[in-house]
Amino acid sequence: MLSKMTLDDAAHLPVWRRPVTLLLLMALAMPIAFNTWSALLNNFVIEVAQFDGADIGLLHTVREIPGFLAVGVIAVLLFMREQVLGLVALILLGVATAVTAWFPSLAGILTITMLSSIGFHYYETVNQSLQLQWLDKARAPRVLGWLLAAGSAATLVAYGAIVLTWERFGLSYSFVYLLSGGLTALIAIYCMLVFPQFESRTPQLRKMVLKRRYWLYYALQFMAGARRQIFVVFAGFMMVERFGFQVHEITALYLINLVINMAAAPLFGVAVARFGERRTLMFEYAGLTIVFLAYGGIYFFGWGVVLAAVLYVVDHILFALALALKTYFQKIADPEDIAPTAAVAFTINHIAAVFLPVLLGLMWLLSPGAVFALAAAMAAVSLALATLIPRHPEKGNETRLARPVPARAA
Repeated sequence: MLSKMTLDDAAHLPVWRRPVTLLLLMALAMPIAFNTWSALLNNFVIEVAQFDGADIGLLHTVREIPGFLAVGVIAVLLFMREQVLGLVALILLGVATAVTAWFPSLAGILTITMLSSIGFHYYETVNQSLQLQWLDKARAPRVLGWLLAAGSAATLVAYGAIVLTWERFGLSYSFVYLLSGGLTALIAIYCMLVFPQFESRTPQLRKMVLKRRYWLYYALQFMAGARRQIFVVFAGFMMVERFGFQVHEITALYLINLVINMAAAPLFGVAVARFGERRTLMFEYAGLTIVFLAYGGIYFFGWGVVLAAVLYVVDHILFALALALKTYFQKIADPEDIAPTAAVAFTINHIAAVFLPVLLGLMWLLSPGAVFALAAAMAAVSLALATLIPRHPEKGNETRLARPVPARAA
């Protein structure tokens, strides 16, 4: 990885050493550790550490603090290249996941979760930046769809192994966490050794970038982060706490999500390219509003486990359409703004994440249905914001409230 190479020169490398291949391997590596951690988390903290709703809310608040501080990536990039930082962050995620079960107390889980979260959020910040820099605008929606499908495939293998072997071989949390985290770290180390450092066509700014014309992108990121917290923290927790799902059962539900996403993710990229970001995001947010209202109905009206499982699957499918938000920003951004704005956007995305899980954890103790009703309201606000995206977003035409650039007007 000591050698440096421009993206144009990289086109002459063997396929297995090109930038898109590196993005693919990173897309495969991250979910092996992170999604295995997520699949076991609710059962692990309830069975081993006796967590309640308030504890799980606190855990996810701690987990999201590094996301809120993702803007610190800009400072790190003064000393380290994005590609290197992304792989180092993957190694940290893998190692922290590997040792998770060694600390089965509240303090231990919070500490190791903080470390793995630093790796996850710094990786995600850099990965999004590299994707938008290395992929041209015409190919980006389709390639992003394929990368999403690749991540789903990697997770499918991990979840399938859990479903097939957890009860049969009496696996322990320690063994599964160690295996999945170690594999992620090994893939990241392989990438550091095999791939050269790719030089982006446009040098990235190494300072915080906040521009008024990006306001709609910032607003959508904020709402996405707030809404996502409710699903990530409480949807899976509900399946375990209310319906008594075991590890292999909740993982089987994840498997259904993955199979669907593997088939649908490439189609999502095609849909974004054909219908545009506005229509795609409006469809996502309208669907999420309905889903969260139905989640609330499970508690308010006593609807059953089958509906809850169906909603969980639909929820995952709709969230995959969020790749349209990436391509929207790619179209309106100055090329040199991509890296710093990715860091700023991650911080904005996680503003609500710092306080929302712990507050909603307390609300959960009083009324779980009210938590999902709040999520539905957030999705409805996102839907209203999405209507402001132009059919053909670009610099100077960032929102439907902006005056189009002269070329577009002509």
